[in-house]
Amino acid sequence: MTNFLQQLINGLSIGSVYALMAVGYSLVYSIMNFSNFAHGGVIMFGAYFGYFFITLYKLPFPVAFIASGLCSGILAMIIQKIAYKPLVDRKAPFLYFIISAMGVSIFLENIVVATIGPTFRTYPNIFSEIPIKIGALNIGRIDLMMFIVSSICLSFLIYLIDFTKIGKAIQATAYNMKASTLMGINADRIIIIVFVIGGILAGFAGVLFGMKYTVYPQIGNITIKSFIAAVFGGLGSIKGAVVGSVLLGVIETITSGYISSQYRDLIAFALLIFILVVRPVGLMGKVTEDKA
Repeated sequence: MTNFLQQLINGLSIGSVYALMAVGYSLVYSIMNFSNFAHGGVIMFGAYFGYFFITLYKLPFPVAFIASGLCSGILAMIIQKIAYKPLVDRKAPFLYFIISAMGVSIFLENIVVATIGPTFRTYPNIFSEIPIKIGALNIGRIDLMMFIVSSICLSFLIYLIDFTKIGKAIQATAYNMKASTLMGINADRIIIIVFVIGGILAGFAGVLFGMKYTVYPQIGNITIKSFIAAVFGGLGSIKGAVVGSVLLGVIETITSGYISSQYRDLIAFALLIFILVVRPVGLMGKVTEDKA
């Protein structure tokens, strides 16, 4: 029982970071009807922003953390302006958006390799490595911080979407962009806001993930897991992305603890295939036809 609770705690920690990544996918998907695979590049830059703010500019962690999120949000906005807005203006097919997103992702990864280098970089020890003991359970301080920070960010996002004017505009645009435009909502502005919010959360996730492990140009590949989590919960559903992420994190850690860590990725992709076959819209997604 103790081992199970330990794996559950670890799963909640990593699942909460998956959720920060997955909601970015869901937000963009709900508005623009395509999967933004360039999201991984934004997460990777967020990890590097945090690392250099702390090591090079000697900023306190809270300041570096917030600054990394803001810089990532700006980067996401630039990507939207350069890579996606021209396609929106030309009413290009959704396949073009996916191809453009993949091109941006490859470009961001390679520009980091060419300028910063492929070397793995490790965050300095900001928090004590001595775990918090609760009986027989050990809770890492970084794991606890990952869960708390992610929970705060996700709670704020859900509040923003459900209880604010901007959130209502996002919901209306996601439901029907043409109708919302006729009702006076500036769809272009909403798209920018969605990309900025997703970019900020991606930057936060990059910092947390980089602190937990290491920073390297391919760290953005972890978004494959967050994409699986978003599909699992239901693309286009914020709450579904959170639920799917937490469940995926718990499933992965339990698999590692009781079977083998070599099978955690296998289980994740098997879960993706199973969901696509049995319930393509995910746990909390809605049926749509034109989204890719």
